[in-house]
This record gives sequence, C-alpha cells and structure tokens, in this order.
Amino acid sequence: MHGIANTAQAQSWNGYEGAHWAAHQDRWDAVNAGFDQPLFEAAAVARGERVLDIGCGAGSTTRQAARAVAPDGGALGLDLSGPMLERARASAEADGLGNARFEHGDAQVHPLPPGAFDLVISRFGIMFFTDPAAAFANIATALRPGGRVALLCAAEPGGNEWLTALAALGDLLPLEGFGRPGGPGMFSLAEAGAAAALLSGAGLRDVRATHVTAYGTWGRDAADAAEFILDSGPGRHLVAQARPGTGERARARLTDVLRPHEADGVLRLRSTGWLLTATARTPRR
Repeated sequence: MHGIANTAQAQSWNGYEGAHWAAHQDRWDAVNAGFDQPLFEAAAVARGERVLDIGCGAGSTTRQAARAVAPDGGALGLDLSGPMLERARASAEADGLGNARFEHGDAQVHPLPPGAFDLVISRFGIMFFTDPAAAFANIATALRPGGRVALLCAAEPGGNEWLTALAALGDLLPLEGFGRPGGPGMFSLAEAGAAAALLSGAGLRDVRATHVTAYGTWGRDAADAAEFILDSGPGRHLVAQARPGTGERARARLTDVLRPHEADGVLRLRSTGWLLTATARTPRR
C-alpha cells in the first residue's frame, strides 16, 4: 500500500465501517445493485479494455467489469479498506476471475500509471475525498487519450428513503447535520453540478451529470432492515451518542416507519444518485 492522505476516512473504512461492509457484502450489494444497470450502460465496457474501479469496496463492480472485458482485458479495483479488499480478492478468486486485481490505496495520491486505462468506473466510491480536486486530477492522468469515465455519487439526501426514515428518530438520536450535503462524506457531491465541476477541473471534456433513481433491497422485512441500518457504521455511531437504552426504542420506531415499504417478502427503499460521464482529452495534432 502506498501513502494515505485521507487519514480520517482510512481509519473509518479500516475500522468498524469497513468490517461491517465486508461481513455483509451481499447485503450492501443488494442495497446498491439497482444502480448497476445505468452505470454499466453508461460505461459501455468492451472486451479487451483496461478498467479502473475507484472505491471498489468488496469488488462487485470490479468483478462485473472483469467479466465484460475478458479474456483479453483486465479490471483493477482501488480502495482504502483492507477488510473489504480481502473480501474482494476472495470473491474474485472464487469466481475464477484472474483478470480482476485489487490494490489498497488512496485515489488522491495513489501512483496510478499514466494513460493506462480505457475506462474509470465507480459505484458510490468518489464522495469520501478530503481533497476531491486532487483525487479527480490523479484519476484523469490514469486515462488514455479519449478514455472514458462513468461514475456514481449520491444525490440529494431527501431522495433517499433510508435517510428520511431515520429522520423520524430525531428526538431519540443526535441527527443534527446528519445527511447534510458537504464533505467529505456520503453527500459531499450531492449538490447539482458539484461533481461535474470537479471532472471539468481535472481536464475532462463532454462532462454530463444525469439524475438516476433506483430501489435497493435492505432486508427481509422492516425489523430486519431496521437492525441492519442501525448496526451499520453511521447507525452505530448515532446510537452510541444517544442516551443509554435508547437503541431499542430507536430500533422499534424505525421498524414501524419502515413497515409500509415491505412487499413480496423483502423491504425495498429508493435512493438517488448522479451518474457522471466524461472523456479524456486527445492531444491536438
């Protein structure tokens, strides 16, 4: 692993947050899988291409890219989280994907080989930079001339039903400022145009931001989903700051709030994102 500039996020994703995601890889993939189709349609991954996946987590999108570019191409996943990368490598090996590789590093400063990639993708891995301008500039250098990006970041907080459900716990948990746009954090690029401006600033062209919505599966039912949300990194942090004994009350109320979202044996919630596409400039002749 090379140097880490984003130390606070590295601490989080190598602590409880990363461990929770690694232990519940399938559940987090079910939460976010609804965004895979728009992401990969925009990415237009082709056989033989070299793909870089930023903030790859447990590697679901890296593995999908590796399958799409096989047998001649390859996919590299980059992430801050050691626990999630362990899961990513194990899953790729179990799937027989020898063309999927993973590196532990910080996209703000990680030494990416210049012009080495045809495509950069990310499914909600670009919102956690302390210096996003440096990160996007670094990422842009890794693209070949004419190379492409297809990136997803969280959009407006109010479009996420898990967050609006948590808002009902305002008298039980210290929610002040939780989910507010700004960064680094989940909603750091939520304001319209924020991420697009960073891509343009990194020298990319044809930058477009498209608002997308998808539903994810958060649990078998309301009780299962409430437990999952409050045991996640943000939920656990909020409960830890509340008065002793508040956790069970919060869990019971969140279960009630989520119950209308139960259908067909699962609980599904809507989330929103910005789908960002751009291309690397080609040298003038």
